[in-house]
Amino acid sequence: MEKEIEAASVHVEMTQQHMSSHVQNRRKGGFITMPFIIANEALAKLASVGLIPNMILYLIEDYKLRVLKATKILFLWFAATNFAPVVGAFVADAYLGRFLAIALGSILSFLGMVVLWLTAMSPKARPPPCSHSAENCESATSAQMAILLSCFALISIGGSGISCSLAFGADQLNRNSKPNTKSQRVLESFISCYIASQAIAVVFSLTGIVYIQDHFGWKLGFGVPAALMFLSTFLFFLISPRYVKHKPRSSLLTGFAQVIFVAYKNRNLSFPPQDSSDMYHHKKDSTLVAPTDKLRFLNKACIIKDREEDIASDGSASNKWSLCTIEQVEELKAIIKVIPIWSTGIMVAVSTSQTSLWLLQAKTMNRHVTSKFQIPAGSFGVFMMFAVCVTAVVYDRVILPLASKVRGKPVTISAKKRIGIGLVFSCLDFIASAVVEGIRRRKAISEGYINNPNAVLDMSAMWLLPHNILCGIAEAFNTIGQSEFYYSEFPSSMSSIAASLFGLGSAVGNLVASLIVSIVDNVTSRGGKESWVSDNINKGRYDKYYWLLAIMSVVNILYYLVCSWAYGPSAEEVSKKEEGGNTNRVHDQQDEAM
Repeated sequence: MEKEIEAASVHVEMTQQHMSSHVQNRRKGGFITMPFIIANEALAKLASVGLIPNMILYLIEDYKLRVLKATKILFLWFAATNFAPVVGAFVADAYLGRFLAIALGSILSFLGMVVLWLTAMSPKARPPPCSHSAENCESATSAQMAILLSCFALISIGGSGISCSLAFGADQLNRNSKPNTKSQRVLESFISCYIASQAIAVVFSLTGIVYIQDHFGWKLGFGVPAALMFLSTFLFFLISPRYVKHKPRSSLLTGFAQVIFVAYKNRNLSFPPQDSSDMYHHKKDSTLVAPTDKLRFLNKACIIKDREEDIASDGSASNKWSLCTIEQVEELKAIIKVIPIWSTGIMVAVSTSQTSLWLLQAKTMNRHVTSKFQIPAGSFGVFMMFAVCVTAVVYDRVILPLASKVRGKPVTISAKKRIGIGLVFSCLDFIASAVVEGIRRRKAISEGYINNPNAVLDMSAMWLLPHNILCGIAEAFNTIGQSEFYYSEFPSSMSSIAASLFGLGSAVGNLVASLIVSIVDNVTSRGGKESWVSDNINKGRYDKYYWLLAIMSVVNILYYLVCSWAYGPSAEEVSKKEEGGNTNRVHDQQDEAM
């Protein structure tokens, strides 16, 4: 009797603790936290993107760097910024948790922007002005360059933490163990607001902050982003007690490392017979009882050698670095399988990373819209953003409904085809850039500005619009196509990896762009010749440089066709084929009945 009373008392106490925890959780998270999370990310994006367009001018004019060196520094910075979110997601999931990752990221980004603002405020942080001519200019010292590069590093590292904002926002909504239709609609609403805020922030960055830098100088131009970053950090911390803060959990990247390690560790292990599915370790209630035959060498990571030693009492692996699950193995296989198609998007990232060179073109062209107003050279990226938005809307709301109406049945374009369309438009973008640059250079020579790269030609900067539009269309098709492809091919447990793969491609694209421009400079400047990517844009042959990229894009399209063929039908295409087969069978049955 005493034991029953004691057990009942313990049960009541546990119930009260559960109810207290439930009530406490109800007070946390929810839609009230969304504006602060969205504002934090939007303001951070507004501040960081605003630094990019004119940065090459700051490096050339104030730090006295050559165009080639400044371009390579920016390529590497962009690559680090795009690669950092992958590392940030791993660190947040496995060690820090998303709240702490965003908090530290916001602080580091703010510090980076403050130091960058101080380089504009303090003359000692930069080389002294040129005395008489460019030949008498002093280059930046090692200490001055170290301070500048530390700003870029802090901003990139900070951005890796802030990139967890979308997943952190979803944490505030997915508090119930059983998601329902209402919670799903709220989550979709949050994602829509999040994406819209990002687009708006980029537009304001490419217009407002660039305008401030052009008309009021670097001191105010760098001070405004730093102030916006401070506001972003302040808003995020404002309602910190209201956030749902999940503890770190095992990361997928850790799981991939375990599979590779264990597979190598068991490389001499023989495969069990085909009918011995019980020799493979899998999760409880899993539908997978044996791994697939593709990339078979990885299957050795989930072979049970000794059930008593390898399997714990609860059915899990005793040591995760000695035995993996079938699910872990298949998730790594899914990543390896999409790598060839993923790699084809690198050339699109090379295209979008040429912003610094396009800015140099815009600086030499007539940017006046009216007699009193001219578009800042760094703001031409807005046209690309508009092209991205318009393409996405027209494709979804005009092209598909019209095609469906014409054919009399629903029409969609598979993710793989959209990736291919994006690659074609990226190639057309390089061709347009090469043609326009050839016209611009001939105009500069005919007007006698061959030795004056800062002269403004009697040529409208609207010639750059075809490039921006084509680049935007390529970005829209390729980004949406790649994202949908990864989400459809990966299991739901890999959604975070699917979200980060495109950013990783952008990072590699920037590194490749830096490598290409370095090789072009080394090869074309041999024998004392003028480099294609010369500091003097009028003496250089940037048109030939763009033609080279166009040829590489054609090769990339052919490479994509091979990769797409080798990959075989995607999950989306298989599903459509099955649905079409079912529809045809229904029609056949109806015809027979008639």
